[in-house]
Amino acid sequence: MRTLILLALAGLGAQLVDGSLGMAYGVTSTTLLLAAGTNPAAASATVHLAQIGTTLASGTAHWRFGNVDWRVVARIGVPGAVGAFVGATFLSALSTEAAEPLMSLILLALGLYVLARFTVSGLPTGNLGKPLRKRFLSPLGLFAGFIDATGGGGWGPVGTPAILASGRMEPRKVIGSVDTSEFLISVAASLGFLVALGSSGVDFAWVGALLAGGVVAAPLAAWLVRHVPPRVLGSAVGGVIVLTNVRTLLHGDWLGLPGADHWAVYTLLCLVWAAAVGYSVREHLRLRAAERAAEAAARDAEPAVANAQPVGAAPSAPDGHPGDGTGAGG
Repeated sequence: MRTLILLALAGLGAQLVDGSLGMAYGVTSTTLLLAAGTNPAAASATVHLAQIGTTLASGTAHWRFGNVDWRVVARIGVPGAVGAFVGATFLSALSTEAAEPLMSLILLALGLYVLARFTVSGLPTGNLGKPLRKRFLSPLGLFAGFIDATGGGGWGPVGTPAILASGRMEPRKVIGSVDTSEFLISVAASLGFLVALGSSGVDFAWVGALLAGGVVAAPLAAWLVRHVPPRVLGSAVGGVIVLTNVRTLLHGDWLGLPGADHWAVYTLLCLVWAAAVGYSVREHLRLRAAERAAEAAARDAEPAVANAQPVGAAPSAPDGHPGDGTGAGG
């Protein structure tokens, strides 16, 4: 029972992150499962089975709010499903000794990306409105799907920023389309794991606990995104992912560092993490102040615009009748 409660809390935390950032459900929940000592293939299978429910709910909500481009969903989701199935069978074939460091390295790279992505400035939107080509979306989906299955997450961190970086879709439609297509990736990866591992390799009570936590977190995520800046939350979560997976690699002796050096690595990472969160907070406050100043300037300018004379209009005489434009009366 204690394990199920912890898993439900992990699902809740992962959904809070994903609902606020549009990515990192798989990365966060798989990282937590690995930290609890779960087998890498079983951890990824558990997360993807739970995601069938969470992505279906998320995709339906995005569709109802008009945030989905179905052409993008098809062009990235179908090759993504192929990549996810291949990635699931590939991970299942690896021994635990080989799979654990591989998954931790993938998660570490994704965590570093999330940390950098939300700490540094935003992405360009200069090409907004231009169509996304199939030759761009298909390879992206194939790669992101493979990474998602082998790393236990990565569809959002790989796919969302890549499409945002093109500047051809507005952010809400990027997040909505990627989230909706993730349902296909979750189904394909789950099938791959079930074919390779069999149903005996997955604890469905764990899947239910993760799913229950995610369902509870969905409305909380909507509240959280209104009160916690996504930039700050992204920096904070990215640091958690990095620190947890570095810990896994250090304790497994895969990096070959003496035990005495572990604390030096932790200290350095914590300092970098704190600096990143602090920078994100300062930048958020600076941008908010600039936005408030611009809004105040716009409000102050409204009366002046309303009272301005139209170009070429004759000025009014003191008695309220239009003058002759010469400035002389009578």
